[in-house]
Amino acid sequence: MFAIRRILVSIPVLIGITAILFVMLNVIPGDPVALLMKEHASPEVIARVTAQMHLDDPLWTRYFRFLSGALQGDLGTSIKLNRSVTSLIMKAFPNTLYLAACAAVVSWIIGIPAGILSAVRRDSFIDRFFMGFSLLGVSMPIFWSALLMQYIFALKLKWLPVSGFYGFEYVIMPAIVLGWSSAGVIARLTRSSLLEVMRHDYIRTARAKGLREVGVISGHALKNALIPVVTIMAIQIASLLSGAVITEAIFGIPGVGRISINAIQARDMPLLQGSVLFATVLVILGNLVADILYSILDPRIRSQMGRGKP
Repeated sequence: MFAIRRILVSIPVLIGITAILFVMLNVIPGDPVALLMKEHASPEVIARVTAQMHLDDPLWTRYFRFLSGALQGDLGTSIKLNRSVTSLIMKAFPNTLYLAACAAVVSWIIGIPAGILSAVRRDSFIDRFFMGFSLLGVSMPIFWSALLMQYIFALKLKWLPVSGFYGFEYVIMPAIVLGWSSAGVIARLTRSSLLEVMRHDYIRTARAKGLREVGVISGHALKNALIPVVTIMAIQIASLLSGAVITEAIFGIPGVGRISINAIQARDMPLLQGSVLFATVLVILGNLVADILYSILDPRIRSQMGRGKP
């Protein structure tokens, strides 16, 4: 029931986002048909092609046509490539999924241990080092860290390829760049959550029973401390899937983000609408999965669900 309620709440949110997205993209100055045909076509030809593509219809008519098609899995046809937007996105999505999965693993491997060590060694050099490293990852723009890593590890040390997508070695740098900022968020949240949990009475009771500190942390504190962390991890996966635009552009990865960049440059509105809508759906699904995971991990949420509370 909880999942059904969350899905029902997400539907009007998704419709509202599609309406705002459609209006914003269609009020941008410029004619995509004229841009496509450039100077080789007369105004009469441009007008005829515009009518054939139904781009001269009222805005609300085009929106409901777009919404109706999207509900059936049809996101329109790319003006520039004359191909189905859905097929273009589905062809590029596995590359984005692979990059996002690698970046998520990087962020978890770095973030969770760093947060735990920082909490256990609070106010020590280790704590200050990991929190400083996390803050650097959160604060540094992705394009800057990407260019910095390309310069050091590809051009100077020649350990990794500069760009491309032809094997695992090509995804190492993009995954680290994309996962670093997420690792910083996870590390700081893990630290603060673990410190909060370790103040509770049941932790003091476990210590009074003579349990070793490692057993107290791993057997009692960590399970409850990771509840908000798991929620953030689920949301971050969706964010990584939808937010790899800059990383894919810099490293030449043919993913959904690269499609969005190409659509913006060509002013290909159907392709841009489809890719942005696809990213929006991923974010909403990520939030839905995070809510369900939270309800599974936290018994208090399950009890509230049983009493019918939101």
